[in-house]
Amino acid sequence: MPTSCNPNVIAANPLKINETSCLENVLHVNRGIRVANRPKAAIMRKRILITGGAGFIGSHLADELLTRGYNVRVFDNLCSQVHGNESKWPTYLHRDVERVAGDVQNADAIARAVKGVDAVFHFAAMVGVGQSMYEIRKYTAANNLGTATLMETLVEHPVERLVIASSMSIYGEGAYRRRSGEMAVAFERNLDQLRRAQWELCGPDGQELVPIPTPENKPPSLASVYALSKYDQETMCLMLGAAYDIPTVALRFFNVYGPRQALSNPYTGVLAIFASRLLNGKPPLIFEDGRQRRDFVSVYDVVQACRFALEKREAVGQVFNVGSGAHYTISEIAERIGRVLGKESIRPEITNRYRRGDIRHCFADIRKARQSLGYAPRVSLEEGLIEIAAWVEGQVAYDRVEQAAAELSARGLTV
Repeated sequence: MPTSCNPNVIAANPLKINETSCLENVLHVNRGIRVANRPKAAIMRKRILITGGAGFIGSHLADELLTRGYNVRVFDNLCSQVHGNESKWPTYLHRDVERVAGDVQNADAIARAVKGVDAVFHFAAMVGVGQSMYEIRKYTAANNLGTATLMETLVEHPVERLVIASSMSIYGEGAYRRRSGEMAVAFERNLDQLRRAQWELCGPDGQELVPIPTPENKPPSLASVYALSKYDQETMCLMLGAAYDIPTVALRFFNVYGPRQALSNPYTGVLAIFASRLLNGKPPLIFEDGRQRRDFVSVYDVVQACRFALEKREAVGQVFNVGSGAHYTISEIAERIGRVLGKESIRPEITNRYRRGDIRHCFADIRKARQSLGYAPRVSLEEGLIEIAAWVEGQVAYDRVEQAAAELSARGLTV
């Protein structure tokens, strides 16, 4: 991994970690952060809060911020679905991270976490399309009410930057064009065609549509409770940020993967789910025909985008896709992770079933992030998969995928 992405590299002199960023701070140019008349050392030691920071992406972001000279405080409820039944702070969390345990729905706990911080990354959320379709109250409480609780606190105690983790799920189906080249108006698949295993999207004339990279200006199409809650989080933060002069940025993450992803959580990222199945000698379960396309982005590239969202003035009030700019079929991903784990003899199981809330194709158009943030993905899928293979060696993965699939089926959420 590049040095700036390596969670084990901690600079000896944080004031010289990033000379460009340091200069921007001194001149008060590129951050949109109110830091007038502060000494240089104080500027470089800003305290950043990450809600949900003990999790997969949050912990990597903590590492990145520490290497850049920031103080980092993490707020997390250590939920058992992510951290196991003992709900302990994970061993991978850096020793220099300040830790605050609590639930984002608890106003007193949030007030304690926010006290004295300069900026907030809001990552605390329940994640998972399928589970959100039956644990409706839990997802709505954690994601919507939790964000509302945080925002009420920030209205009373404004920070210099708020970055909200949004999701590709709010797009529903990605962008499409007709084979003639013209853009297609948003379409959705209906249950009749899905029951016939006709997986691709077609226009009114029956012509199959061609998926293309999805830009930020595509209108939302909310296909799950999870997607609805992420759109609510994003919209609430941007709206209240503008109303109360809290510089806010929304990042729409695509399929993030990398070390530390919860292998025993059947509602986590697809790569971790596939790895868990393979480590237990079982085939990855793939819905539909496996030809649906997604954008898989390394967590190291994601935290790069997060830091840019914190530091660049141009980011304020904007929404950015954070992906790799490449796309792969789900079957291809299953086969690749099987090879790097030495489990290529275990072939994926294509279920030819549809899971309510799923979409066919969606992958990122990242031109806006490139142009406005200077974001440039650096980790190839091949490199990322090799690192995952090294990381999972010796990990304990409890396979709960079949249990989760049975839960969906029992509730009529698969077709």
